[in-house]
Amino acid sequence: MRSRCPATPATGLPVLLLLMILLQGCAQTASWMDSMRGAPASSAEPDIADAPDSEHYLGELYRLASGDPATQAEIVADAKSAATLTPGPQTKLRFALILATPGHAESDPQQAQGLLRDVLAQPELMTPAEISLATLHLKSSEELIVLKSETRQLRESTSHAARTEEAAVNQRLAIVEEENRRLRRELEDAEQKLEAITTIERSIREQDQ
Repeated sequence: MRSRCPATPATGLPVLLLLMILLQGCAQTASWMDSMRGAPASSAEPDIADAPDSEHYLGELYRLASGDPATQAEIVADAKSAATLTPGPQTKLRFALILATPGHAESDPQQAQGLLRDVLAQPELMTPAEISLATLHLKSSEELIVLKSETRQLRESTSHAARTEEAAVNQRLAIVEEENRRLRRELEDAEQKLEAITTIERSIREQDQ
C-alpha cells in the first residue's frame, strides 16, 4: 500500500495568496460599480434631445480639414442648409465650428464668432461637451480675427511705405533726368560756340593767306 504524500506549506501558500488577491479585487470592483450606480444624477451630462456627442463634431471637422475641395464644399453646404432650415443650438454649433475651421474656401471666423456667441447664450440647451467645443472655437476665432486684422494693417503699412519709397525714387529720377537735359543743352551750346569760333578762325586764316 502506497503512502499518501501530505501537502507541504510551500505548495499551498502561493495559491492561497493568489485567491485572497483575486477575492479582494472582485470586492473592490463590485464596490466601485455600486458607487457608480448610486452616483447622484447631477454629475451626469444633461439629456439633450438629438444632441450629437463630441466625437461626431470632431469627426466631421477632421473630414473637413483633410478632405479635398469637393468634400469640403459638400460638408459646408450640408451644415449651412441644416442651420438655415432647422435652426437650433446643435445645427448652429455645427455650422459655426465649420466656419471657424481654417484651411477651406468657406472659412469665416467673423461669422463663426457671431454664431458661437449666439449658441453660448443658451447653455441650458447644450451638453457640456458642446459648450466646451463652442468656447474653445470662439476663443480661436477671436484670436484669428485679431491676427488677420494685424496682418492687414501690416500689409497696408508696408504698402504705404513702398508707395512712399517709390514716389521718392521717382522724384530722384526726375531730378536726375532734368539735370541730364540741362547738361545736354549746355553741351550743345558749347559745341555751337566752339563751331562758331572755329569758323571765325578759319575765315581769318583764309583772309591772311
